[in-house]
Amino acid sequence: MTGAAVEELLRYLSIVHLGVVRTTLEEVEIAGEVVPADSTVLVSVPAGNRDPRQYPRPDVLDVTRPRGPHLAFGHGVHQCLGQQLARVEMTVGFTGLLSRLPGLRLAVPAADVPMRDDMLIYGVHALPVTWDA
Repeated sequence: MTGAAVEELLRYLSIVHLGVVRTTLEEVEIAGEVVPADSTVLVSVPAGNRDPRQYPRPDVLDVTRPRGPHLAFGHGVHQCLGQQLARVEMTVGFTGLLSRLPGLRLAVPAADVPMRDDMLIYGVHALPVTWDA
């Protein structure tokens, strides 16, 4: 699996999906609204990762999409310290899995995979797969 495919998965399936709380350090204008300095704001990581001004067809998972910036691991001083390890784990893990089990595929339509959207960390409750040996 390529680095671009891993980055697209991170962009499309943002790990933290409920939003993050930040405090503005200075007055800032967002979408025509002025937010004063020292204001508490809630930032939606999935909304930022699906911004149509940043990504063509942002609601489509396209593992061939050129690698672009995303907020899956935060930004600036709030970036995840383990992000490079997570990237390596995903690249090695998915590459090994798909090379060893090339017939691996979902056993249900993708829309029927039960997503874990009731917790802070996003993921799946179950991932039904089948394998053509």
